[in-house]
Amino acid sequence: MKQIIIAAAIVVIPAFMSSGEPAKVELGVGDKAPLFQARDDADKDFDSRVYLGKQNLVVYFYPAAMTGGCTAQACSYSAGKKQFQDLDTIVVALSGDPVQNLAWFKQAHDLKIPLLADPDGSIAKAFGVPFGRGGEIVRKVAGKDEKLVRGVTTARWTFVIDKKGKIAYKNTSVQAGKDSKEVLAFLEKQKR
Repeated sequence: MKQIIIAAAIVVIPAFMSSGEPAKVELGVGDKAPLFQARDDADKDFDSRVYLGKQNLVVYFYPAAMTGGCTAQACSYSAGKKQFQDLDTIVVALSGDPVQNLAWFKQAHDLKIPLLADPDGSIAKAFGVPFGRGGEIVRKVAGKDEKLVRGVTTARWTFVIDKKGKIAYKNTSVQAGKDSKEVLAFLEKQKR
């Protein structure tokens, strides 16, 4: 009887393991960062490989364009763009919003950083960032009510990728209003 149970367990385990669900990614400081491509708020290609060996890359994920905390976070990063440039760093923001939402978000708040579309959550998944169903909100854009529908809603996580393509910083408990200042402080400390 024991042999039958063991044999059944051996058959069940491989079937479960090959269910098509990839293992959850858990990136830590020192790990190689995923390479990624996305469409930006101007509907142009963004490729992280362009920055390898040249600049540090801040990659922050946020839940939804044109919402309170996400706007505060984006405006803070945008206001600090020159400081990040002085530290040889580019900042990009990713959400499950499509390009059109990102264009409206950028225009509404005069944002100076690239906003990248990840409507299916594939980039979030590569970084191990949790995400759930999308959603929709209505916002005034140029005096007109517009429905902003997003494919997924990601957790608010921030990464710094160094010039060698390694994760140098990871924050999974981001406070939207403080994020850019904390990342700037980290980068300034690394420069010393």
